[in-house]
Amino acid sequence: MSDLALPMQRICAERAETREGALERFARSTQSHWVAARGTRRAQNLRRILPLVEQHTQTFRDMSEEALKAATRDIAMRLRGAPDFPDPLTGRAFAAIREWSGRVLGKRHFDVQILGAFAMVKGMLAEMATGEGKTLTATLVAGTAGLAGLPIHVVTVNDYLARRDAELMGPLYAALGLSVGVVVGGQSFEERQSAYARDIAYCTNKDLAFDYLRDRMAIGQTVGDFELKLERLYASAPRADRLRMRGLHFALVDEADSVLVDEARTPLIISGAGDATLDETTVSEALELSRRLAIEEDFIVSAEDRRVFLTEQGQQRVEAFSRERAGHWRSMVSREELARQALAALHLFHKDEHYVIADGKLRIVDEYTGRIMPDRQWSDGLHQMIERKENCALSERRETLARITYQRFFRRYRRLAGMSGTLQPVASEIWRVYRVAVATIPTAKPVRRLHRPDVICATSQEKWDRVIERVSALNAKGAPVLIGTRSVASSRVASEKLAAAGLAHCVLNAVQDQREAEIVAQAGERGRITVATNMAGRGADIHLGEGVAELGGLHVVMTERHDARRIDLQLAGRAGRQGEPGAFEAILSLEDPLMDPDNGLALSGFAKRLARLAGPWAARGAADYAQRRAERLHARMRADLLRSDAWRSKTLAFSGRPE
Repeated sequence: MSDLALPMQRICAERAETREGALERFARSTQSHWVAARGTRRAQNLRRILPLVEQHTQTFRDMSEEALKAATRDIAMRLRGAPDFPDPLTGRAFAAIREWSGRVLGKRHFDVQILGAFAMVKGMLAEMATGEGKTLTATLVAGTAGLAGLPIHVVTVNDYLARRDAELMGPLYAALGLSVGVVVGGQSFEERQSAYARDIAYCTNKDLAFDYLRDRMAIGQTVGDFELKLERLYASAPRADRLRMRGLHFALVDEADSVLVDEARTPLIISGAGDATLDETTVSEALELSRRLAIEEDFIVSAEDRRVFLTEQGQQRVEAFSRERAGHWRSMVSREELARQALAALHLFHKDEHYVIADGKLRIVDEYTGRIMPDRQWSDGLHQMIERKENCALSERRETLARITYQRFFRRYRRLAGMSGTLQPVASEIWRVYRVAVATIPTAKPVRRLHRPDVICATSQEKWDRVIERVSALNAKGAPVLIGTRSVASSRVASEKLAAAGLAHCVLNAVQDQREAEIVAQAGERGRITVATNMAGRGADIHLGEGVAELGGLHVVMTERHDARRIDLQLAGRAGRQGEPGAFEAILSLEDPLMDPDNGLALSGFAKRLARLAGPWAARGAADYAQRRAERLHARMRADLLRSDAWRSKTLAFSGRPE
């Protein structure tokens, strides 16, 4: 702890959850569209902070180091006695932090970074274009909160970024008199407790939420500070000492749309050893049965809801299969659930798209970032079904001990802020769910990125031929190329096509995640070809090599659209950063997964045939429609999950908090 930090009065501070009626939900939904539409005007209103910062700039610049330390300490004392970060004090704090940053890091914050930081201090999400320096922007927010004595969690999407950002910005925080902790996977209880006790804690969203659940389990249903403080007076081992965190005071979420929206489709679950009766024989029998069942006749696959439904004929066939078997097969509910999970394992979850096999073990892949999630496991026996399908050793089946969604978790922070390059498309949903507005921050320099028209081919083979032709032409003149793919499988196809064409390249996907920073850093070098799965949240800068700007900068080629336009925009944003030249184009096909009528997300077979006949304009319209439909589906899934959580909370209220 720094000498500026004051003891917090609350042991487990968090915002109380409120239950809304139908009228309140309708009013919030109606209001959200108006709030979302004011993102640019909101940023204009934030410009009032700039003269407040500028009026102190020269004064701090002329100060000696000792005088600047004294001024910083004075700012800290004033912030701790003032409510809710008043503008004049915030401007003075920003000016001091910018001066320290220039002296310690050799980097001074631009005006747009000050605007973004001011938005976050005021409890907003800042939409800042890729490459605008969000890591440095975060120091203004974290430093001001730290000086005010408010513990802040800077939330990143992976351990590498948490460590990197804490190390890079650590000298600046030290100059401010603030301590920094890092929470990453594999740490002990004591290490995590120590990291959270610092003024500023860098951590991942996954570690943060799971540590919160573990703390909830440690203190049981007691949620009041009074009970925990009273227990400290008489208990030899009070429960408060078993807490990892100091409460939910202030969260600053990087890649906020990925964390607050995309991740919100899946609940976070802490599990323990479960029912061991689902043995290898039962799993194998379920897969054997599922392979005998006929689609449409015995079962129906709903790709939209990612569920499988047995028909009446299918139920009869499952019953007939179970007559000579014992255990789970004797119960109608259990045997039909076994059949559905086995069918889902075969028809809804695919290798190198939803999971990979690494070191003989099944590893789930995050579909939005392309990263492996080593600690995740599908529930209700599905994980074991997929393991058996892939001939892996069966892992232990788990049962739920505690659960929470990101939506409910982040709403419990007393102050929530964040930043990302692609927030406006989901600004309305963010306001409905979190009651946080989005401010669209302008770029420091004009964007010079060239967007070429989409090319949509009839077949995948034609698409890859066009991709290789385009990449070869760019590579011949020395321009670096980044090829964006949607899945590990697609990245392997791209790699095979490039190798066949004799084009040297690097591949960045869930399997090569350990080399991520090195591969991304070199992607802007002259003549470099990089194949990457989804670039959302990668968080690493691509710097142009010598002479590359004269060649038009980095050229990004997208080979598949994602379910969300925001992910495509993240990929496009890798080119033309900070006013540099760059180009983006999409070369797609009507056979891409998003356009496949069998996945339930996109088009009917008739619509796809019509798109082929009507030409490029209709094909682009069909692709746009497919993507919008997928976005609406996922938004509905998130809303359903939130309603389900609210129902559980209300239904289980008699037994305490539902997690």
